[in-house]
Amino acid sequence: MSALPSAAPERSHPSNAQVVLPPLATIAAALRKTTELLARELADPTPEPPLWTDFEWRVARVAASIHGISALLFNGLRWSGPDTWRQFLAEQRDHSVGRHLQIVHLRDTIDAEARRRGLALTALKGVALYARGLYAAGERPMGDIDLLVRPDAAQGTARLLESCGYEIEYTHRREQAFRPAGSTIPPADRLGEHVDNPIKVEVHTRIAERLPAIETDITSLLYPANARTGLNDYPSAASLMMHLSLHAAGNMRARALRLVQLHDIARLAARFRADDWEELLAAHVEDRGPWWAFAPMLLTARYYPTAIPPRVLARLGAHCPRLLKGHTQRRGLVGVSWSNVHIEAFPGVEWSRTPGEALQFMKSRIWPSRDALRELKEGAAQIPGGSALPWYGISHGERILRWIFTRPPRVQTLLIVRAALSQGH
Repeated sequence: MSALPSAAPERSHPSNAQVVLPPLATIAAALRKTTELLARELADPTPEPPLWTDFEWRVARVAASIHGISALLFNGLRWSGPDTWRQFLAEQRDHSVGRHLQIVHLRDTIDAEARRRGLALTALKGVALYARGLYAAGERPMGDIDLLVRPDAAQGTARLLESCGYEIEYTHRREQAFRPAGSTIPPADRLGEHVDNPIKVEVHTRIAERLPAIETDITSLLYPANARTGLNDYPSAASLMMHLSLHAAGNMRARALRLVQLHDIARLAARFRADDWEELLAAHVEDRGPWWAFAPMLLTARYYPTAIPPRVLARLGAHCPRLLKGHTQRRGLVGVSWSNVHIEAFPGVEWSRTPGEALQFMKSRIWPSRDALRELKEGAAQIPGGSALPWYGISHGERILRWIFTRPPRVQTLLIVRAALSQGH
């Protein structure tokens, strides 16, 4: 997942570091209440506003921001709430529209330059959803542009982006991330979207997720059969849904799901015909059906009851491991998303398909590889204000002890709560 978005209204407020947070249990309860209610309101708006305290209204800003739904709420709510809440949503909508215009310009520049250089690229997720008309301008936030390229085109794509004023930010197993040259990490006291936040580009040569220890790779299902130079679409609506559901599965495993991901699935599903569902159900990776899709589809159906046909859920459930199926049936959005304020020792172990895989995953958490520790360090460096909380600065051994004997809070979530509280009323 991309770094959580950060932005805030431009006004005077205390510094983020000076904010004293209430007890973690108080934050957790408010996040649970506001997240669940906003999720229901997004799917099925009601006429009456919630009776929240001032603190809960502030935490509602956190929930809207971390789940990427502020602009959707501005357009979709039937009630207004306090003036500060409506102002927040309006500002977020304006920032999101401004970013959308910048992203469209960058997308068109990349497309034109790829055509000139004879490169075939596939535009993923948000760009594809907008291209299909599933969202109005700025309705769905985009932290970056994701591109899928064949391995032999990766270097050429890097040179293309450098010609557009971008530089490499980091390189991981499956992708390279690029940022505008000279850009900096946004201020820690920004909440949600902001037009001045840098627009990044991620270049993927593989689309895969560790679920939880073994990768599920669907790259071969996403390459267009007859790709042309420039930006290409997914081969079909079903292949786009495969990617959305796999990405959601990976984020559920990591407890990093965002509600906008379920909204994506629901909106795309509304356009599906019977043959689209059949294509999805017939997909096979390593001689297995789309087992990863059941959990995000079931969770989508919980908040959008008419989105996923029951027969589709039944057939997907036949591919799903029993432990994961039971876990998904019991757990809601908060438990698998950024609204979960606690760090777990073994997040997503229920995605294991065998006891051996579960042991392999737990071993990787206790004794992470050098590459895993490097990626953790690089990711922490991209978190606005991450140095204000000590979690990433302590040794991995100390982190393990805290997993065992305490329930440590999640750095990213608390930083966003601090940003919301720093804004005053």
